[in-house]
Amino acid sequence: MTDGQAAAVLGALADPTRLAMLRHLVRAGPEGAAAGTSAEAVGATPSRASFHLKALERAGLVTCRRDGRSMIYAARMDALGAVISHIVDDCCAGSPALRACCR
Repeated sequence: MTDGQAAAVLGALADPTRLAMLRHLVRAGPEGAAAGTSAEAVGATPSRASFHLKALERAGLVTCRRDGRSMIYAARMDALGAVISHIVDDCCAGSPALRACCR
């Protein structure tokens, strides 16, 4: 991951509603959650939730699939892991003992 890619992902998380939605989807696990359920979980209107979920999808942080009439979103744990790893790669001067704080 490049610094530019990491900045784009972190930029998507700079909004409190998007961060709350991503955290909700992480808690939902690999099966994900319907857009309406995510909206309710963070106190957003359905249209506002859709806007934020699309931003998270564009940033590569969530996937979306249709299930009947519902749109199901799921957190991409691989993408989250990649950005976290990118940030902490140089943590604590590379000392394994000091990097334990980042696990």
